[in-house]
Amino acid sequence: MTLLYSEVEEELRAAVRGLLADRCPPAAVLRRIEPEPGSRELLDAVYDLDLWKTLAGEIGVAGLLIPEEHGGAGASASEAAVVLEELGRAVAPAPFLTSSVMATLALLPTGDALLGELAEGRRTAALAVSFAASPYRPEFGSSVRLDGGRLSGSVTGVAGADVADVLLVPLDGDLYEVEGGVAVVPSLDLTRPVATVAFQAAEARRVGACDLAGVLRSSAGLLASEQLGVAEWCLETTLAYVKERHQFARPIGSFQALKHRLADLWLDVVRARAAARAAASEGSAVSVAVAQAWNAGVAVHAAEEALQLHGGIGMTWEHPVHLYLKRAKATEIALGTPGDHRGALASLVDVPGPE
Repeated sequence: MTLLYSEVEEELRAAVRGLLADRCPPAAVLRRIEPEPGSRELLDAVYDLDLWKTLAGEIGVAGLLIPEEHGGAGASASEAAVVLEELGRAVAPAPFLTSSVMATLALLPTGDALLGELAEGRRTAALAVSFAASPYRPEFGSSVRLDGGRLSGSVTGVAGADVADVLLVPLDGDLYEVEGGVAVVPSLDLTRPVATVAFQAAEARRVGACDLAGVLRSSAGLLASEQLGVAEWCLETTLAYVKERHQFARPIGSFQALKHRLADLWLDVVRARAAARAAASEGSAVSVAVAQAWNAGVAVHAAEEALQLHGGIGMTWEHPVHLYLKRAKATEIALGTPGDHRGALASLVDVPGPE
């Protein structure tokens, strides 16, 4: 494992960052979640599908994890992690994590023809599992059952379902393609809506076998890179602000107390980068548990520090820092809480519990 980024990864980062800077600045994200009165319906495509088409079709991010024989790029998880870092830095409303990571990882072992459509970005998919499910509780939030080849029941808190062309339902070790009703519900993170997906004797096509716990573990490992991106943006934006904001005729960043806080935060982010890189490159149960146990809290801490150190403007809706705090808080409980991962880590490395 190396903590350094390859030349290919840096080129990919530059392409994604350049596009997001042009098409998805924080002001544009704010307009999508809080449109001007009469401009469009509030829930009309929180996701920026035009941006997604460019990311998927021109840069090719949709097929990064898909082998070349299925029309994808055949890249590694490390390249996907770089994309997630940049999407986290922009809190971009794009279905990369839900379609190109979670749903794709579930589909890969099956070799299904749907992989080719996902790789080209012609269709998006959502894995019908609760975003609050974890590798240790994969069935959380699901009451789906199979009866005579038809699915009934519901799954709560499904991320990406509202924009998905295809719903993939894991059940009892198998994966099914099925149509269902999608009802968007209130979400803390307005840039990533969640929905309740319901099925009523819906005809289901068995796609293949599915190791749901393994899919959620790999997804949690890559989510750590998105959390890293959130933390990096918060740190860099706050550093720039404290150099410009003056109090008592001097930049507030020159006060020793703030220097110490930001230095500590920088160290936290550096550690988060190491943890995210390890989880992406190794993908082991231990590296994933370490990354999520650490990065989820760092993202929240970085966003909270950014909010406070921006002072009054940080408390306003117009400033984008609240988007990052909400994204950080929402992902803190996604795919396993830090406590879940710490508990799993203790078991994995044989740390004895209390007597």
